[in-house]
Amino acid sequence: MLAPRPYNGSSKILFRIQRFATVSNAKPPQTFIEKVVQRYALGLAPGQTVRAGDYVMIRPEHVMSHDNTGPVISKFKAIGASRIFNPKQAVFTLDHDVQNKTDKNLKKYATIEAFARSHEVDFYPAGRGIGHQILVEEGYAFPQTLTVASDSHSNMYGGVGCVGTPIVRTDAAAIWATGQTWWQVPRMIKVELSGKLSPGVTGKDVIVALCGLFNNDQVLNGAIEFTGDGISALDIDDRLTISNMTTEWGALAGVFPVDEKLLQWYESMLKKTELRTFSSPKIGSAPPPPEHPRLNRKRLNDLSAAVLTSDPDATYSSHLRLDLSTLVPHVSGPNSVKISTPLPDLTAKKIAINKAYLVSCTNSRASDLAAAAAVVRGHKIAPNIEFYVAAASSVVQRDAEVAGDWATLIGAGARTLPAGCGPCIGLGTGLLEEGEVGISATNRNYKGRMGNPKALAYLASPAVVAASAVKGYICGPDHLQDQSQFQSQVPGHSITSSSVASSNAARKEQAVISGFPKVFSGRLLFAPQDNLNTDGIYPGKYTYQDDMTLEQQAKVVMENYDPSFAPMVAGLTRDLSTPSANANSKRGVILVSGYNFGTGSSREQAATALKSAGVPLVISGSFGDIFKRNAINNALICMECPELVRDLTEAYTPQQKRGNGGLRGELTVNPGWDIEVEMATGSVVVTTDTGEKRAYSVQPVGPSVQELWTCNGLEGFVLQKLKSEAV
Repeated sequence: MLAPRPYNGSSKILFRIQRFATVSNAKPPQTFIEKVVQRYALGLAPGQTVRAGDYVMIRPEHVMSHDNTGPVISKFKAIGASRIFNPKQAVFTLDHDVQNKTDKNLKKYATIEAFARSHEVDFYPAGRGIGHQILVEEGYAFPQTLTVASDSHSNMYGGVGCVGTPIVRTDAAAIWATGQTWWQVPRMIKVELSGKLSPGVTGKDVIVALCGLFNNDQVLNGAIEFTGDGISALDIDDRLTISNMTTEWGALAGVFPVDEKLLQWYESMLKKTELRTFSSPKIGSAPPPPEHPRLNRKRLNDLSAAVLTSDPDATYSSHLRLDLSTLVPHVSGPNSVKISTPLPDLTAKKIAINKAYLVSCTNSRASDLAAAAAVVRGHKIAPNIEFYVAAASSVVQRDAEVAGDWATLIGAGARTLPAGCGPCIGLGTGLLEEGEVGISATNRNYKGRMGNPKALAYLASPAVVAASAVKGYICGPDHLQDQSQFQSQVPGHSITSSSVASSNAARKEQAVISGFPKVFSGRLLFAPQDNLNTDGIYPGKYTYQDDMTLEQQAKVVMENYDPSFAPMVAGLTRDLSTPSANANSKRGVILVSGYNFGTGSSREQAATALKSAGVPLVISGSFGDIFKRNAINNALICMECPELVRDLTEAYTPQQKRGNGGLRGELTVNPGWDIEVEMATGSVVVTTDTGEKRAYSVQPVGPSVQELWTCNGLEGFVLQKLKSEAV
């Protein structure tokens, strides 16, 4: 058998892409992000310029995977690949389920390590730290590069001027095999930060406030560039925190500029790498320290000599503004990042907590641990309060130990966990139980994310989390001294939208390729919920059980949102099992939901579980881009129809508002409607329970998505192409 050859970089290898980067004699202005993507785009002719909205083939600098490396290996082998295209492009970091010492998990970790060794891939074992932190510490995420990860929080790399964006497992397998994958460049959004933070206000407060102030999908599926005079006063750790949580805000990237503060931060990083060796410049006979492959003098000098900036007349779809000087500490929740409350308002309510967490890639760096240690020094954690602490990496923990902060936290009564994700992803020790309240310095407080769906979770800065652990209720460090430092106020903010970048493409008829159904039809189910996240669709506790079959996934789909959903769909699909009279029709349960459906993590089981349950098509007001990417890569069709969502909301929800279930309190509404969607025209016909027919329209899916569907997804498509090239 011939070994499969790598792709040659042609746009037609992976997709028949309809719109590629445009050609122009006069170079159009670009944003910083567009300029970086231009460097990593393949197959561009002279004069072609990458712009927002373009589909491009990209060859990223690095691709990281973590505990999900196991499923990526399976996909890699399934598509017939035998070698990794560029071993130095891939990075494996084991970080999610590091507390799990079962034989099954240890065997999985050993298998991943053995695969890494055999393919000469950089590998970081359990205990070394969280992958995103490692990529920053070890220079994989570097300014003015494009680095992707099979994890939704790759946005974090934007804190160091790196365009970090999430991909999904199937993409990771394609990159291993070919070095490349497809990407649609998101719309560009400018977020201007002015003024200076007051003492006690942190980067976490900035992003928590932004998520709450602009909570109507203003940045959904966009790429954010942070600008403004307020940036120079933000430490790099604050920038990393802000970029990290642009994921929860709904963006696909959140990038800070390369400025003098960042360059000086890398100077300090170089000094740290030199201290890792025993070599000393005072000993003339000793050899010089080995050069770090990514954090070295030449690379930093090259960066300093050619700093990229956005062109003054670059196009942005929106311009958001936040006055940092008006910001007070904020708390997110409960159970939603879109709810953001000034800390003084919550302190007055004395909301009792059961558990507190200083963990995750968001806020467990050395400066975060130092801030928490400063708060608890001289105090003890309140009785019956569990305070869990884990460093973002082993390097961070070592620094905290040297500084004495680690010992201070332990002395106050904190319970330490190994460097890794742990409770943030709902794995390991210390999860929230039913009825409990927790406050955390992590990035997500979705219902069920950190434990029981009937628990309440809040998010705050490390100092607020530590103070709350000491007092036993949500409060700030100033409250420990019985003084009021902050007054509740709404931060100064505004938004301007551009009509140029936000125009909608006209809907036009699409040809239906051979093998793709001309009609999708079946019973309509309505989930009256906006921001129905991946934790609600597919619980985190199953995400790293790699041996879950598709049938098993189908039985737990939507478990965190509505436990009755899976059996309801199973019953309806049995009723629909009679073959359709139309051979070109795909029958099943058509799920309709609100806006930003599938927001959250990059777990592809959120898509595969729905499809396996018998849902071939999801219709919503809008989609989280990572979910939509997973859906496309796994042959689950997604369409947007705000008008249908509106009519269902008006007819079947209390006060005609989504978020509180149906009229009878049911989380999934079965109105007794049937639906039929014509794929060529986008015509939607709904037959209500009274026999009334209603017409709607959606944007038809293009030939690229149709072709992936006929191959049962990207994995099958790449397999088909590799086989044809081998022949």
